[in-house]
Amino acid sequence: MNDRLKLTLPKGSLEESTIAIFRSAFYELIGHERTYRPIINDEEIEVKILRPQEIPIYVSRGVFDVGITGLDWIVETNANVKQLLDLEYGRVKIVSGIPKSVDRSPDLYLDEFWKDGGVVRISTEYPNIASKYIMSLNSYKRRFDAVPPTVVTPWWVKEGNDKAVIYLSFGATEAKPPEEAELIVEVTETGITLEQNNLKVGDNILKSSARLIANKASLSIAWKREKILNLMAMLKGVVESRKRVHIFLNVRKENLDRLLNELPALKAPTVSSLSKTGWVAINTVIMKKDLAQLMPKLRRLAQGLVVHDARQILSLEEVEDGVR
Repeated sequence: MNDRLKLTLPKGSLEESTIAIFRSAFYELIGHERTYRPIINDEEIEVKILRPQEIPIYVSRGVFDVGITGLDWIVETNANVKQLLDLEYGRVKIVSGIPKSVDRSPDLYLDEFWKDGGVVRISTEYPNIASKYIMSLNSYKRRFDAVPPTVVTPWWVKEGNDKAVIYLSFGATEAKPPEEAELIVEVTETGITLEQNNLKVGDNILKSSARLIANKASLSIAWKREKILNLMAMLKGVVESRKRVHIFLNVRKENLDRLLNELPALKAPTVSSLSKTGWVAINTVIMKKDLAQLMPKLRRLAQGLVVHDARQILSLEEVEDGVR
């Protein structure tokens, strides 16, 4: 087979965590620091690094078979892709930002401009998300019905409601109010940057994280589907391992039933007899968050607890379900 699966990975804020999850999944990316075309230790995969904003469109159009990008850019581009897996890193929120001095909701704040015939300017890197958000506000629907806002970019203007104008921002969006905008729609992790620019969160619009996505046509090609499933399984194993721990413990047989009733295992734990009469070994996987709560019970009922951070926890039968 001369063809290779075409994989695109994100540059920028998602890059470091993406390289890390691939490394944990036993994929090595060679040269990613110096080139946009790193080599991966799988000769059936070809990799290119792009900005996350571009990835949903290129995957949807079949330029790439599979990729990683943020949910925010999938929603913004309305790309027709298959979301395979939430990778659970790159967690951010898309929010509306208004001046700290405003003591009203964004809905009531903007209504003050419109009732006097004023224009509301919105600055954002997400014009489609911002447009849907503005149109969802009660004050907007009451005054303008389903007419979309005007959208202005350096290359084109999409005419709409001239009382609500969305300007495409190329960064430093938090600095736009009050001179260039009354409201912004922006990505944030903690809200600190908004606060430093005399703004505050008005509404939470969307929670985003990194997603593994695939071209739908690629999933219908047998060999590509198999490669995508293998990649998905390895990455899913890392995601699950970050939430769970692998534990081994010894317990007297008379305490076994009581312990099993209280142990929240991933599935039925493995129980095997020890060479010492009257003792068994338990091998299972539990949620990390449960370990501290379980410790008093384990101390009373078990001996010789060993805890491992697993690199991979693979529920292989769940992978196929994820692409249906």
